[in-house]
Amino acid sequence: MRIFIDKQSPKAFHALVQTSVAVRAVAAEAGLDRTVVELVNLRVSQINGCAVCLDTHTKAAVRAGESARRLGVLAAWRDTELFTPTERAALALAEATTDPTDAVAQESAYDAARQVLTDDQISAAIWVAVTINAFNRVSIMSRHPVRANRGAPGEESGVTVSGG
Repeated sequence: MRIFIDKQSPKAFHALVQTSVAVRAVAAEAGLDRTVVELVNLRVSQINGCAVCLDTHTKAAVRAGESARRLGVLAAWRDTELFTPTERAALALAEATTDPTDAVAQESAYDAARQVLTDDQISAAIWVAVTINAFNRVSIMSRHPVRANRGAPGEESGVTVSGG
């Protein structure tokens, strides 16, 4: 049985939640809509294998108007024509942020982002990825369960606090 570190150290978790609130505001101010933020949250959570964050952010993406089709192919976003240049740039930055050891991919993602995103949008996309990576680690290390009663995608089941 693991310790739920968010419950064990609530002050630290609260600070992470406050960071998430600030990052969400920064993203909105930069012109990244909620769908882009949720795509980043989901892609990072896919890479990290965080079931709780995948569950939470799938529901948030549906509430933001995301389609089942795009959610279904998100893991293979590069192989589709379903994502806008802004979304593609944000997703590439999210992947590079999640695996910063791949310097070539990181430079490629950053160069591509410079073609379609403003400096504020680049910063916001990276901050969204940094924040959801932190929440992924909290849930993974705590082994937070995904419970059947949390509701299906699109159903209200609580406030989304993780990610950006």
